[in-house]
Amino acid sequence: MSKPLFTGKGSLGNMPKGPSQRQLRVAEEVRHVLSDLFARTEFRDPELRDKRLTVTEVRMTPDLRNAIIYVVRLGQSNVEELLPALKRVAPFLRTQLSQKLRMKFSPELRFQADTGLDYAAKIDVLLHSPEVLRDLDKE
Repeated sequence: MSKPLFTGKGSLGNMPKGPSQRQLRVAEEVRHVLSDLFARTEFRDPELRDKRLTVTEVRMTPDLRNAIIYVVRLGQSNVEELLPALKRVAPFLRTQLSQKLRMKFSPELRFQADTGLDYAAKIDVLLHSPEVLRDLDKE
């Protein structure tokens, strides 16, 4: 007798499941609140003053106690230099987050640079290079 394809552990048997609906919902709420804070808050940290940041994605751990926040600088690609400053203001952001969201625990915030847009720009340049266009014209 063959095993059923779907066993309830994920879409393909032993394959790990993705984030739960709760994780996705909380992550989206955290992203909205942090985006608003970055847009409206003047930080006392001199490295963050007058810097335009946006939150592209938030990933929550299954227990909702940790959040990885992916940020980009609007119009620039050097967000890595701002990560230490974001780590310094994380307690302030966490406090603001706990005031705006009704959660049992306010998650620990870890910031990472979102390099997806830079990667997409590199691919776009490659696709429009003369070598690739020449090869596409042959087909």
